[in-house]
Amino acid sequence: MQNKNNLTWKIAGEAGFGIKSAGMMFGKIFMRAGYEIFDFTEYPSLIRGGHNTYQLVVDTRPVNSVFKKNDILVALNQNTIKQNLAELNSGGALIYDSDKVKVSPAKLKNDHVQNIGIPLTSIAKEAGGELMRNVVALGATMYLVGQKLTIANKVVKETFSKKGKKIVDNNLKALKAGYDFVKENSKDEFMCQLPTLAAKDNIFITANESMALGAVAGGLGFYAAYPMTPSSSILHYLAKIASKTGLVVKHAEDEISVANMALGASHMGARSMVATSGGGFALMTETLGLMGLTETPMVLINVQRGGPATGLPTWTEQADLQFMLHAAQGDFPRIVMAPGDAGEAFEMGHQALNWADMYQAPVLILSDKLIGEGNTTVPRFNTKNVKINRGKILTQAQLSKIKEYGRYKVTPDGISPRALPGMKGGLFIANSDEHDAYGFSNEDSQNRIDQVDKRYRKLDQFRKIMPKPLIYGNPKAKKTVVFWGSNKGVVLDSYVALPDKIKSKIRIMQYQYLWPFDADFTKKILDSSKDILLIENNPNGQLANLIAQETGIMIENKLLKYDGRPFFREEIISALKKL
Repeated sequence: MQNKNNLTWKIAGEAGFGIKSAGMMFGKIFMRAGYEIFDFTEYPSLIRGGHNTYQLVVDTRPVNSVFKKNDILVALNQNTIKQNLAELNSGGALIYDSDKVKVSPAKLKNDHVQNIGIPLTSIAKEAGGELMRNVVALGATMYLVGQKLTIANKVVKETFSKKGKKIVDNNLKALKAGYDFVKENSKDEFMCQLPTLAAKDNIFITANESMALGAVAGGLGFYAAYPMTPSSSILHYLAKIASKTGLVVKHAEDEISVANMALGASHMGARSMVATSGGGFALMTETLGLMGLTETPMVLINVQRGGPATGLPTWTEQADLQFMLHAAQGDFPRIVMAPGDAGEAFEMGHQALNWADMYQAPVLILSDKLIGEGNTTVPRFNTKNVKINRGKILTQAQLSKIKEYGRYKVTPDGISPRALPGMKGGLFIANSDEHDAYGFSNEDSQNRIDQVDKRYRKLDQFRKIMPKPLIYGNPKAKKTVVFWGSNKGVVLDSYVALPDKIKSKIRIMQYQYLWPFDADFTKKILDSSKDILLIENNPNGQLANLIAQETGIMIENKLLKYDGRPFFREEIISALKKL
C-alpha cells in the first residue's frame, strides 16, 4: 500500500453500461470528501453503442487536466482490455468483470498490475439487475483506495432517488457487495491510501454550465440554440432553469433561425446569446455580418470540436480561431475571448454581455469539448460582484432632449447613443445596407468612410480596458510558454509538477482575449524571451499565425495536437523539461 495525494480512475465499456453515471457518482463522492476533480469523457459519434470511457483525476490540489496513464481501470467489456489496458500505470489495478472479460495473468504480472477479477454481472444480478455492474465496480474501487461508503451511499441515494425506493435499495446493495467482495478476496488491504481532507464548499460543473450561469447572473434575457455537440448542454441547462430565472429559451429549427431570433431579441433590447459548434457557427455568419453593420450587441459561443465539415463531432480541438477572427464578409469590429476553465467561463458568461452592450458589437466566446463537457470542482460562484453595464442605452428622458435622433451618429468614441424600438422620438432604420446616421441606405464615399471608421473606433476604446494576457511562473524567466483556451489546465498542472530548478526558468503566458490583439504586450514578453514554446490543439498553430501577423514574431517551436484528444499531462511535462 502507498500513500497518494492524487488518483486517476477510468471506467470503460459499451454505451448503455452506465459509464457516465458511474463517473459522475465517483466525482461527486470525492468532491464531498474534500478533493478536487477533473473528468474527461470519450465517446464516438453514434446514436447507440460504441466504446465509451469516463476518466477522472482526484487530487488534493485544484486540477484541470488528465493523465494518459491511470491508476485504476474498470473494464466492463472485452474491448476495454484491447483499447485501454496499456494506459494502466505500473502498480495499478485492473477491475474487470470476470463473468464476461478474459485477461492474460502473465501480461498483468509483467506490467506489475493488480489483477482484480470480480463477477460484476453475477453480483449485480443478485442485487437486482445486471445494469448495476457499474455500481458494483464503484464499491470495489472505494475499498481499493481506502474509502468508507458513508458518502458513497448518500450519492447513490441521490442519483437514483427519482426511480423509487426499490431501485435505490438495489443500488446500495450492489455498492456494498462490490466493496465487500474486494475486502474479502484482495491479497492487499488497499491499493493506495488517500488522505482524509476537510470538506469544501465546491460544486462539480462543466464550463458549458458555468458559462450559462454566468450569463444568467449577467442579465441574460433570451437564449436560442439548435443542438450541436459539444454545445448542447448549454441549451439543456438553460431550458431546465428557464422558469426559475424568467429566461426565454428557444430550441429553433436550425442555426440560421437561431441567430436571427437572437438578433431580433437583441434589437428589441434583450440581452441575447446563442451557442453552437463550428459547423453551426458557419451557418450563422451572414447574421453575424448583419450584427456588425446594424451595431446590434449579441454574444455567440462556439464550443469547438474537430473539423472541417462534420469532422469529429464528439472530440476536442482548437482549430476555429482564425475562422472566428474573420467570419462574415467585410470588416467590422468584434471581440473574441476564450476561457481556460470553468471559473473563467463563468466570468466571461456575464462579462461578454457587458462588452456587447457597451461596444454595440458581437462578442464571440471560443470554448471546446474538453472543458465544455468536462466536469471540474470549483468554489461556489459569487454573484455579488457581477455588475450589469448596458452601455449607451438611452432613457426616455434622455431621448426626449435630442431634436434629431441618429442611431448611427458619428461619435468620437465610435459608440452611438442607442434607443430601443418603441421609444418616443427614437425612430430609426436597421437594414443590411451601409447607412447614414439615421439608418437610411447611403453609398456616398465619405459616408462610407465615416461609418466604417466610427465602428472601428470602438475597438480603440476597448483596448484601453481590455485585460492583458495572464502571466504565470517566473515573470522574468527567459523561457516562455504560450497558449490559449483549455490548455490552461494541463499547462499549469504540469508546471506545478516540475522540479523547482526547472520551474524557476519558465514563465507562462495565457491569452484570454484574442481580438483585439494585444500586440504591444506580446512583443514585450516574446522579445525578452530566448526560448518560446507554443501549445495548441490544431495542426497549424493558429495563435502562432496571429502573433506573427500582429507582431512579426515567428514562433518556430510548436507543440501541436489534433487527433481529437486533449494534451495529457505526461506530454506537457516532457515538453517543458526539454524547453
